[in-house]
Amino acid sequence: MKAILCKSYGPPESLVFEDVASPAPGAGEIVVSVKAASVNFPDVLIIQNKYQVKPPLPFSPGSELAGIVTSVGAGVTNVKPGDAVMGCTGYGAFAEEIVATSDRFFPIPAGMDVTTAASFVLTYGTADHALRDRGQLQPGETLLVLGAAGGVGIAAIEIGKILGARVIACASSGDKLGVCRAHGADETINYTTEDLRERIKQLTAGHGADVVYDPVGGAYAEPALRAVKWRGRFLVIGFAAGEIPKMPLNLPLIKGSSIVGVYWGDFSRREPARFADSMRQLAAWWTAGTLKPHVSATFPLARASEALTLMANRQVTGKVVLTV
Repeated sequence: MKAILCKSYGPPESLVFEDVASPAPGAGEIVVSVKAASVNFPDVLIIQNKYQVKPPLPFSPGSELAGIVTSVGAGVTNVKPGDAVMGCTGYGAFAEEIVATSDRFFPIPAGMDVTTAASFVLTYGTADHALRDRGQLQPGETLLVLGAAGGVGIAAIEIGKILGARVIACASSGDKLGVCRAHGADETINYTTEDLRERIKQLTAGHGADVVYDPVGGAYAEPALRAVKWRGRFLVIGFAAGEIPKMPLNLPLIKGSSIVGVYWGDFSRREPARFADSMRQLAAWWTAGTLKPHVSATFPLARASEALTLMANRQVTGKVVLTV
């Protein structure tokens, strides 16, 4: 089979496209013929040895995929050969086939195409875990989403609206903010042309946001933390800006607020029952038409480095998907 391989750590252009042996399932594992795999920011980090997950070299990046089960190992009962599934594996998805434990996969809802399915589990799973579980977002509260035009940002907008929140979306261009409004954002802030903290104050009548959802980090994190209200929750999702901010700890003290870590990958492994419940709820919301993943571009598998470069340069709106 063909696979994108990281043989030595480096930028996207250092990846190679080569033949490798097809995998075989062990106990509890399945082999999936990959039909589509989406690109996420951790894929940019993992090939540079900058991510918390560090697979041995060589490896295929890619964590989110959709495909068809081709074989199952001993003890697998939740899927069978021929099933259409979507899942998240950590790495290995940028290949024609992948082997992983069966609990990382879920049935593709009826009517969902593979491109959408490959954009669903990690993106919406992260936002759901962040907002319902870690952030305890309530109806009538104000949710501020940084990096709102990215995959996890759009997912947060849509889930925030389902939960009854007022959503303020923040992004770096008018085009990106237009996408945010199309996915339900009530208000928008262009943080390259507006003062983020002051604009939040204006949009919240000086009260601040109840929940901040931050997959970006960098220079906008501290102003957003300063703009949370009493008992506000600042959700740390990731650091797409490349800089891990150092927060003054007097800020949560004087606001009675919380800085809350959101590590969806470990949540999905440590709490499989709650992970499965989240996936069932997300599938139900998609079936009802309230979740609409935004795929802005597709590339063939062989051009994975181009897709990763777009992600690294923060030129992606919604999701970019590799087709196999």
